[in-house]
Amino acid sequence: MAIPQKKAIAKKQEPKKEEDKQEEPLVQSQDAKFGSFWTSLLPLNKEDKARLELIREALEPGEIKELEYLLKTHKARFAEADFETSLGFLQSSKYLSLTSNVLNPVVKQKVGELNQEVVEHEKERIFLEFAPSAEEKVLGLIAPNIIGLDEVKKAGLIQLFAKEKSHILLLGDPATGKTDILRSISELAPISSFGLGSGATKAGLTLTVVGKEVVKGILPLANNGVACIDELNLLKNVDRAGLLNAMEKGFITYDKADSHLKLEANVNVFATANPEGDKFIGRTIEVLKKQVPFDSALLSRFHLVFLIRKPGTQEFLKITDNIIKGEKKSISNKDKQFVKEYVAYALKKNAEFDKSLSSLIQGFVSDVKKDEDQFLIEISPRMVIGIMNLARAAARMRLKEKVEREDIIKVLKIFNFALYIKKDEREK
Repeated sequence: MAIPQKKAIAKKQEPKKEEDKQEEPLVQSQDAKFGSFWTSLLPLNKEDKARLELIREALEPGEIKELEYLLKTHKARFAEADFETSLGFLQSSKYLSLTSNVLNPVVKQKVGELNQEVVEHEKERIFLEFAPSAEEKVLGLIAPNIIGLDEVKKAGLIQLFAKEKSHILLLGDPATGKTDILRSISELAPISSFGLGSGATKAGLTLTVVGKEVVKGILPLANNGVACIDELNLLKNVDRAGLLNAMEKGFITYDKADSHLKLEANVNVFATANPEGDKFIGRTIEVLKKQVPFDSALLSRFHLVFLIRKPGTQEFLKITDNIIKGEKKSISNKDKQFVKEYVAYALKKNAEFDKSLSSLIQGFVSDVKKDEDQFLIEISPRMVIGIMNLARAAARMRLKEKVEREDIIKVLKIFNFALYIKKDEREK
């Protein structure tokens, strides 16, 4: 027996404007009432049902119902994407996504919105699975053909995850792998710039104005990321004030003729530099200090400074063996892209510093302060800030929202390595 239907009361309605039609709910635009009796009777195949359960947490209840409607009416379907990375996972680097089966713009827009939420959820799942091995896996991508300098590579790795000010300088002899490490960091950072301290273009490190066009230099191009500067010892005087401003205040200014500009340059600087005379000569700290190409005002802006010398005999033999074997590692673009996305995801987290662990830093600073005359740089409050900021970054690298003891210990080992110059690294 047919169920009697209530007569609809006719109402005079104004014709809808075109823009109002575009804002109608999806199901109305498809001439079907959302959640109607007939759509609820349509079957959802087992595979779609299983996949829907996997991404249920990513969507609101109303969005789940809408997705069910799209799947049942074959207006959308699940697809599978893959990072195609060789970094290795506990399970798989594949993740679910959604795609539209129709050309209707309203449907395509809705599927696109749902897909964005699904993909974010799926990538988060993979990132959480990757986090415990992140340090080991990503470290292997930093200048893999450079033997040694592990602590230097770790410092660059941790800096990738630093939202707070963290500036690093590799100061040392040429042909020691500094540039290779620098370039790797630039390629793995979600936002970065790479260039010479002398400035590869007219814009240099800061900016220049050509007619009405503002040409950005290395620092503003890396805003909210890492500015990788090679051979900073070639720094031009015109760029010096801009570099100091960017490192300390996060912006640069330009005042010439009728142009008065201020650009954001909130960057972490990772730089290399050669000593005066291009190569360190001597073995005492007093002699080495005289060959540092920067004054204290600029040098003190760096939270972490590494002195890098030519490799010793044993290390050189390892390098020779590697060359003879012809072992040269290359990094795929897929691996680089995955790391960029992982770092970008981690940078959204705010890692809190646990004040109960402050005694670790105080103890370290107290010990190294006694040996300050053995170091190239002074032990200052800026170093303490650097330790704290890099400890936060180390926690963030593991997707933790609070700094733990292991994060501080890891960073203190790096600072200890940078401060104390090994005797076998000095020229004899």
